[in-house]
Amino acid sequence: MTTFSDLGLDAALLKALATENYVTPTPIQAKAIPHVLAGKDLLGVAQTGTGKTAAFALPILHRLAAAPRPAPRKGCRALVLSPTRELASQIAESFEAYGRHLGMNVTVIFGGVKIGKQIRDMMNGMDVVVATPGRLLDLVNQRAVTLSEVETIVLDEADQMLDMGFIHDIKKLVAMLPKKRQSLFFSATMPPAIAELADRFLSDPVKVAVTPVATTAERIDQSVIFVETARKQALLTKLLDDKSIERALVFTRTKHGADRVVRRLAASGIPAGAIHGNKSQPQRERALADFREGRARLLVATDIAARGIDVDGVSHVINFDLPNVPESYVHRIGRTARAGAAGVAISFCDGEERAYLRDIERLTRLKVPVVALPADLPVVPDAPRQDSRPQQPQRQPGRGAPRPERGQDQQQQRRNGAQQGRPRRDARPDTSAFEVARTDRNPGGRMRQGGPSAPRADAGQGQRQDRPNGQQRQDRPAQGRGQAEGARRDDRRGQGGRPARKGGAPRAWTN
Repeated sequence: MTTFSDLGLDAALLKALATENYVTPTPIQAKAIPHVLAGKDLLGVAQTGTGKTAAFALPILHRLAAAPRPAPRKGCRALVLSPTRELASQIAESFEAYGRHLGMNVTVIFGGVKIGKQIRDMMNGMDVVVATPGRLLDLVNQRAVTLSEVETIVLDEADQMLDMGFIHDIKKLVAMLPKKRQSLFFSATMPPAIAELADRFLSDPVKVAVTPVATTAERIDQSVIFVETARKQALLTKLLDDKSIERALVFTRTKHGADRVVRRLAASGIPAGAIHGNKSQPQRERALADFREGRARLLVATDIAARGIDVDGVSHVINFDLPNVPESYVHRIGRTARAGAAGVAISFCDGEERAYLRDIERLTRLKVPVVALPADLPVVPDAPRQDSRPQQPQRQPGRGAPRPERGQDQQQQRRNGAQQGRPRRDARPDTSAFEVARTDRNPGGRMRQGGPSAPRADAGQGQRQDRPNGQQRQDRPAQGRGQAEGARRDDRRGQGGRPARKGGAPRAWTN
């Protein structure tokens, strides 16, 4: 039987492995480590939970220790790209654990946190950098990171990065790497697109595959329950009455679906945490820490965390929603039955998801056993959302508020001119009490403006008769519209006490 000491690893690495109680390598480790130690490019295919991280971390640390040199400023000697923050954090923790006696500098770079600390960490360079493609590309564009002296690059979970749309960022990052380098690709599945990408960026690679593509672990007891969508929550609550479910992962297809499951569980008195892309990094780390340390029995997650959750002792994986990508099913249930342990995977399937189930069975070449639905399952209503916004006072009817619709009787009253309610808008005020001299047209021939009740000047005179204090303006000749407006402004300035223009004489008025 092969041991880690038989692989020719550094003594400091063997000491760290002994501290972690690792003695015998897994199949992917036993096959991949010798090729990586020899400096060859490698394409590794192995399902989740088989020890892929140690398969590239141990030989990389050995090669860095065998050829010591200062880390390049703003650069690194080894770069590992990961699709999710959680997976990046766990890979960095593995490098730190294995290299604790080597004095290697390891840092992690991903989004969701302040970028300033990451820029400061990279100022003097690092031996190993574990990063997500998006944030690393941001730092490169800001000239805070350079990739010109990378000796080894690892693309972990390459198929998921392809699914998440990182392929363009990866191509940009790989184009910045030196031509002479070691490239390692690891993935749980090998779709044609990943095979094509590997052919472009790997140079004469060694292919290592320890299991057929997209097969599930033999120690996982799989089953499926056909249930309507409205009764899935009740089924989940009933299953959780089983005390043998010590630590369970619940997977949903959407982020809002994960939050909805958590709310309904909380309404039933079952605490649970959620982890998905809408959660901030501190929230994700806190939920994962509570689940890992046993403070939370359940963790509800989306597929973004299907390959980033490495927690020992996960007894059950529950697919609340079946994934629409059959490869994701393999990664989901791979969170249980890790390190040789047994596990249980239960899937809920409604009528619209049966096509997804057929795709999963076709891919895994395994018929998933069907379990009968428990009787008398109610439909669980959605728990109300907790709105932290202050309650707005009820708006009173008034200006700006919509008026209630008028009834048919009120509309009929308006049409008939009834005296009840509001007066009709088209009613004119009674002007018989006013003594108004009216003319059809003003002296200039224009129609009279201002309405019938406005005071009028005598049609035969050029002076206004209603000026206060008997003040009258001198006659002016006929003027255009612009000249008349200017004259009126001059009148207002003289009457209101406004000072005359600079350097100009005061207006002439007669009393």
